[in-house]
Amino acid sequence: MTDVVLSKTRFFEGVWEGVVSATADDHIAPKITVTHLQEKLPDVSVSGGGEPGEWLLRIPVPAEKIADGVQTFVISDEATGETLDSFSIIAGEALSEDIRAEVTLLREELDMLKRAFRRHCLETT
Repeated sequence: MTDVVLSKTRFFEGVWEGVVSATADDHIAPKITVTHLQEKLPDVSVSGGGEPGEWLLRIPVPAEKIADGVQTFVISDEATGETLDSFSIIAGEALSEDIRAEVTLLREELDMLKRAFRRHCLETT
């Protein structure tokens, strides 16, 4: 049995990168599958790393997979079907509306806290 562990190193210029570590006697690179909405991504590569039992994983995110809202990509060990990790890209109008609503809510709560603090200060002096 092989234990596969994935550690993210960076997400840069549209490519998610990580290090895959595996404990196996044969030192064969594990097969990794990346899916978005149950569809396999092309051009995922697993290449030799610097240490024995480690491989470099590169996942280029196709431009057509980037859209409004949250896009989640699931990284799995093809042999076992086990999910190793996932990452999400959030973009578009849905994001800006969510952020504006959250900021408005935070401002209202801050104003409420300021009023309560001022009232407390007046009552204790």
